[in-house]
Amino acid sequence: MKPAAPEVIAKAIDGAVQLATAESLTAGMIAARLAEVPGASAVLRGGVVSYSSEVKASLLGVDEALLAANGSVDPEVARQMAVGAQRACGADAAISATGVAGPEPHDGKAVGTVYIGWAMGADSGSEAHHFVGDRAQIREQSTQAALHQFASILDKASSQ
Repeated sequence: MKPAAPEVIAKAIDGAVQLATAESLTAGMIAARLAEVPGASAVLRGGVVSYSSEVKASLLGVDEALLAANGSVDPEVARQMAVGAQRACGADAAISATGVAGPEPHDGKAVGTVYIGWAMGADSGSEAHHFVGDRAQIREQSTQAALHQFASILDKASSQ
């Protein structure tokens, strides 16, 4: 297990922050990595695997017009996924991942294009990443990037 997940869980426990995930290309890997950490049940509320655009729209509330115009691999889609997971799971903070693991491009986006979305309280945003490797490597890099982003937003919240 990589060190990021235990760090996220420890920070969430220390700050009494409830967590959620919304995952597309990682298909539950982020939530699974968090759940591997002893004590995760104190802060991990749940997650949504939203592999299809229909699930992104219906369960997470991602704007259907945005999905139709830009596709599912988009920074605003990632942000809305995180906000949707936060709402759906009743969490304080959420992280999301959407992107192209390959082997083929998707929605006009190159393999390795990944957006990590986040929501903490009323704030939200997304970060762009461009990973290199095969499908498994891109999914793993995406999971690690999401966990590091989660740790970062928890750090920012605890310093305010």
